[in-house]
Amino acid sequence: MLLPKYRDRYLPALSLQQIEAIPDKESIPVIIPTGAIEQHGPHLPVGVDSILGQAYLGAALPLVAENVPVYVTPPITIGKSDEHRGFPGTLFISTKTLGRLLTSIARQLHTWGFRTIAILNTHGGNISVLRYSMRQIQSELGMRVVLLRPTYKPPLSAQEDAYGLHANEVETSNMLEVTEGLVDMSQARCEYPARVGEPGELRPEGAPATFTWITSDVSRSGIIGDAAAATPEKGKEWVANYAQSLAQEITKLSHWAQKKAGE
Repeated sequence: MLLPKYRDRYLPALSLQQIEAIPDKESIPVIIPTGAIEQHGPHLPVGVDSILGQAYLGAALPLVAENVPVYVTPPITIGKSDEHRGFPGTLFISTKTLGRLLTSIARQLHTWGFRTIAILNTHGGNISVLRYSMRQIQSELGMRVVLLRPTYKPPLSAQEDAYGLHANEVETSNMLEVTEGLVDMSQARCEYPARVGEPGELRPEGAPATFTWITSDVSRSGIIGDAAAATPEKGKEWVANYAQSLAQEITKLSHWAQKKAGE
């Protein structure tokens, strides 16, 4: 198994003695990355969400000062992805399984002495399950649980911002930056479920009234967005800016956890 770039902060890379020797665990946050294995159109690998989560942490954590304590667990790579039924390449677990997996990890981190958990999620389908599980962890274990939400947003067209939901310009550009040979731009295309000027009565996301959907309802290819507009140059800029924003949020989280532990 290849260790991530942030091995000094990666809990599986530490020995039992090293973990036991970590001082003031109650004031140190632990990041749990959550992603997915699911179809991302004909041009991207199925591991996009989980790959990007690790890439973002690999780019962000070197930007966090060494005196800012934070650790990372192995990622939960398979998530709630049943909206991609009907396309090959998708692995998913149930709502209950994802919730139980997260709470089980939290419970064991609690026994180690940690009291703050931060979730870095890179798959939108996980969000509702994560929020429910976060409340359960907080109420049952008394742990502090937060979602890491970097504030950086890439500059996108209004159309892509509204309807670029999956295997889109951002994911494709960022994968061009963080991987080599895994993106086939000859297969990239543009496919939207609607237009900004003609949205219809409902929208799939980000509107007062939304509808539930599975990918086959809104896309033939599995792409929802303009993957053809992606470039390596955009990915380089966007990953760097996202990593900077993520590093700032991790630093704020660490300071917040230390403050809470002292109250």
